[in-house]
Amino acid sequence: MPQSIEKLKLHGFNNLTKTLSFNIYDICYAESETERAAYIEYIDEVYNADRLTEILQQVADIIDADILNIARQNYDPQGASVTMLVCEEPINSMSEKEAAKAEPGPIPEDVVAHLNKSHLTVHTYPEQNPESPICSFRVDIDVSTCGVISPLKALNFLINSFESDVVILDYRVRGFTRDINARKHFKDHSIDSIQDFMTEDTKAIYQMRDVNIDQEKLFHTKMMLRQFDLDNYLFSKDKHTDQAERVQISRDLRDELLELYHGFNL
Repeated sequence: MPQSIEKLKLHGFNNLTKTLSFNIYDICYAESETERAAYIEYIDEVYNADRLTEILQQVADIIDADILNIARQNYDPQGASVTMLVCEEPINSMSEKEAAKAEPGPIPEDVVAHLNKSHLTVHTYPEQNPESPICSFRVDIDVSTCGVISPLKALNFLINSFESDVVILDYRVRGFTRDINARKHFKDHSIDSIQDFMTEDTKAIYQMRDVNIDQEKLFHTKMMLRQFDLDNYLFSKDKHTDQAERVQISRDLRDELLELYHGFNL
């Protein structure tokens, strides 16, 4: 296991690039064409470019990044994108030892920090199947940093910023940095799994599966909610009261969640 950053004396700047990528899925059962259109409109309003910008600004605070530029766009007929360029500067708000700790980051109500890095992007993909009442909403997020701080600091905040039924996570460390003896270091912090950086509350509500390749600095985690409550997925809760119908809808929704979780059609 490589030394932790507080024990490394580096030659110049920390040149490692660390990228955390999310695919977050939310699904909904909207029976009629009118309901499906209303769901897409609701998602587009709640997660428009302005709202996504607010979320990324909070991420920038968590990883202590200074924002250089913001590009944002709402799309027709649906969806939005935001890209932020952020810069690396000396860390003033915390010591390097504090910054490099492998501990869970804050959830949305707890954001208090600030810092500086590389780039943040988010793209939304509201989607409806014309042959099915099940609608889906996908959010793709990349948090890429260079220097001491890992984007894993923003992990718990982002999971809790969306209605996350299924979350697919990838974390990669690229490049190398040198210590004062010119020796290369390809990783500056210990990690066995992305789950190491999650709060206990998050781990309690999701079932998870890992595929980790430590020697390649690649870490992959899939997450799906453990508890299934049909009423949380019905766009019109009062319409579906027949028990046999509710059982069938539940099966259809569970199949959808499993397909998203496993990444193939059942």
